[in-house]
Amino acid sequence: MTVNAHRAVLIAGPTASGKSVLALEFARATGGVVINADSMQVYRDLRIITARPTADQEQLAPHLLYGHVDAATNCSVGIWLEDAAAALAQAQREGRQPIFVGGTGFYFKALLRGLSAIPPVPQEIRDRVRARLDRDGIEALHRELAQRDPASGARLKPRDRARVPRALEVLEATGRPIGWWHREGLPPLLQPDQVRAVFLAPDRAELYARIDRRFAEMLANGALDEVAALATRKLDPILPAMKALGVPALLRHLRGEISLDEATVLGSAETRQYAKRQFTWFRHQLPEFVWAEPDGARNLLTVAKTSSQFRTARDKV
Repeated sequence: MTVNAHRAVLIAGPTASGKSVLALEFARATGGVVINADSMQVYRDLRIITARPTADQEQLAPHLLYGHVDAATNCSVGIWLEDAAAALAQAQREGRQPIFVGGTGFYFKALLRGLSAIPPVPQEIRDRVRARLDRDGIEALHRELAQRDPASGARLKPRDRARVPRALEVLEATGRPIGWWHREGLPPLLQPDQVRAVFLAPDRAELYARIDRRFAEMLANGALDEVAALATRKLDPILPAMKALGVPALLRHLRGEISLDEATVLGSAETRQYAKRQFTWFRHQLPEFVWAEPDGARNLLTVAKTSSQFRTARDKV
């Protein structure tokens, strides 16, 4: 049996909303495969602090794109989309329903809207730009960008330590501004009207309480040791893995700047703020997702076996 793209299920939601549990339940019930759509759970160094599925959970159903990237790598949305295409093809070959789950809005948007076709930047160019960043500072790089690529210089903030170096890297690697590549888009892997897409929207107060409890549980389960091991690698602090929720606060504690209690408060607060942004982002960027409380989403996916049934049930939510 071949699984067609229109049978794909997308489960999104804020952090700690129960997405992974729902995806696992659904995969076990349907013989499906869980495909990660969380930008931090791709890193093998960060199982505990990113709340990746446990090894036991991964034994209950196939899981793809979890912990397959080294923390020293900047796993961009473009890299993830290539991996997602391979995972989708694997699910189709095996006759399994693909179940994409995560909280990274840009990943879901790339699935449904496509992405610009920026070629990979050679490591030596990345190293040169990062060396100039360390030596001259971000504002100097922004001035250089404004001279060489005025459109990007005007669009990006002078202290954006992620996007300014990225724009310079693309310019040096390809000879073309990053905006040019944004106009040369890649097609989406999935069509919005051919998927069942739900956004888990639990009660805010309950969600924030759960975030606080989960952060404490992460610490009890070894998150501090995990971050300490990451710190020994002395990676570039602007790498995505170094900015995962809770990591900066725990790194400050490990450097002796704050107590563990203070790091816990900061990590939990950062996570709650991120959850708020996820609610806002999905509401404005991906209106095709049906919002439902976790139990409602579970019932919706169970009742709606096809895309047409899902659209009918969606209109009643």
